Amino acid sequence: MSFLSSAVSDCTLPGALGDDITGLSPEPGHYQLLAELGRGFNNMSQVSMARHTPSGQLVAIKHTNLDECTEEELLQLSNEVLLSRLFRHPNLLTSRLVFSSCCQLWILTPLMSYGSADALLRSYFPDGMSESLMAYLLHGVLKALEYLHQMGYVHRGLKASHILLSGDGRVYLSGLHSVYSMMRDGRRARAVFDMPHHSPALLPWLSPELLRQDLHGYGVKSDIYSLGIVACELVSGRVPFQDMPPTQMLLQKLHGSHCCLMDVAPFPLGKLGGLTVSRSGLDSGIGESVATGSLKHSASAPAPGHAPAAVTTPTTDRPQSPGPKNHSATLHGLVQQCLQQQPEQRPSASALLTHAFFKQVKRHTRDTFLNLMYPAVPLGSPQDDSPVSSPPTPACHAAAATSPLPSDPQGGWDFS
Repeated sequence: MSFLSSAVSDCTLPGALGDDITGLSPEPGHYQLLAELGRGFNNMSQVSMARHTPSGQLVAIKHTNLDECTEEELLQLSNEVLLSRLFRHPNLLTSRLVFSSCCQLWILTPLMSYGSADALLRSYFPDGMSESLMAYLLHGVLKALEYLHQMGYVHRGLKASHILLSGDGRVYLSGLHSVYSMMRDGRRARAVFDMPHHSPALLPWLSPELLRQDLHGYGVKSDIYSLGIVACELVSGRVPFQDMPPTQMLLQKLHGSHCCLMDVAPFPLGKLGGLTVSRSGLDSGIGESVATGSLKHSASAPAPGHAPAAVTTPTTDRPQSPGPKNHSATLHGLVQQCLQQQPEQRPSASALLTHAFFKQVKRHTRDTFLNLMYPAVPLGSPQDDSPVSSPPTPACHAAAATSPLPSDPQGGWDFS
């Protein structure tokens, strides 16, 4: 265990312009924990919003008790830190400041004020996001994937909870613990065969070829399939395949079945409750959310002339939208390309960046981005900026006994 503590006892990593925290001190006593943002790493790590008291800067801290980790888990943590030193990309969330204090490993990153895309869905967009906001998020994710793939790595953990959004609108892809190298003996392998750790939680997003685990293996196109699942997740507020037993999910994917976009309209298209509902799918989606967010319907039968509903059973903890979600042809085309059964038929991340669906991203400024985010509220507002807890004490056993921080109402970051 000592190899990890000595390797990262004081490791500063340069960040992107505007979110550099490398000048902050590697001293636990200089940080006041404000709220718990989530948990991760098999529920062994706590992610908290904290204030660096000497400078007043807000950051996110993931701290893990190394005494509770197995040798395999220590290797995973070490790999994540090493990859953070290797990767440099403005859309990839890496560990910017890493240090250890007794048995606690502290990993600091810039604060993602809007949290994860999954938290946004649960708190503000239960019926799904507008296509404009989706395009904004997925475009940033694709740039991170393009970089990883060019570096010879496959992400293998792409899902909405690993898409984070800063207060100034920068999109970050997290989840580096699942990243896997395709380099073998100095050359890029055509396929790899390793199964991601904690894969049961990732099953709905994983590609058919990764789940198949046969002699053909899988490659970077596996991430493109996951992107298609994320697109369905963001637009509907529900994760495809999530409510299926694992065996049924595997059979559905291996047989080529995939989620369809839920273009179900039980009410006449046009107006609902006096509010005009967009048919283009390219507006901000605000009216769409307000009009449909509080109503429920049964999606058991599709409306005439519309595509069938998803092959999965919608989750029960999210409301069902009765509104006409008439998705654009470009979104349908994007999802169809990503979810091709054969990986060689899926486009690369570089090719997808030129897809017509992402043309709308160029029009967005900071002001239009804030309009897309409405009614979401970022962290770090005055009511969030008062300390409610002291950091864990240096003593190992005292740190383990520290009372938990209050959870943030927006739901957390998922680092698992």
